[in-house]
Amino acid sequence: MIRAADIEKLRTEAEDYLKTERLKAGLQRLRKEREPFYLTKGDLDPIFEWKLRGQLNRVKKHLDENSNRTYEIITRAAFSIQEDDWKLEAELRVGVLTVLHGVGVPVASAILALTEPEHYCAVDFRGWRAMYGEKRSAFDIPSYMRYLSEIRRLAGELGWSVQETDLAVWEYDRRHGRTG
Repeated sequence: MIRAADIEKLRTEAEDYLKTERLKAGLQRLRKEREPFYLTKGDLDPIFEWKLRGQLNRVKKHLDENSNRTYEIITRAAFSIQEDDWKLEAELRVGVLTVLHGVGVPVASAILALTEPEHYCAVDFRGWRAMYGEKRSAFDIPSYMRYLSEIRRLAGELGWSVQETDLAVWEYDRRHGRTG
């Protein structure tokens, strides 16, 4: 399992760190403008590109099945969930976001990570492999919750946001993980 010392020098080293910071800043501006908060297709497209990279064309057809109104309704519903128990809140929010066509747990986690970086991370095979030493390509809500719990623990040790910690873990795997 990865330790805080393994990633402490990688906080800003990921190749898309600056792009990630710009996305987060834009989403924070939207949060201030929209009450209640929601995202449109135009707001989500850069998140999809950030998360899916080369796989975007493979799922674009499914993402395009959602109307702009659907994106607004579902994201408003997800962000309106406010629970004292962070685990319950995360489970519910991810579950609501996965109602969208083409949005599985990894993409839902990316939406949350970029809109609420203090609390959420984006799950993927790199982070999982770095954290647990296991190869995994599919993620459900329980696996996301397991990963999120560990990233939150590391973030607490480092004094970083959950999303920054996750990006450093991703970069650690990019540098040290085996291919595949």
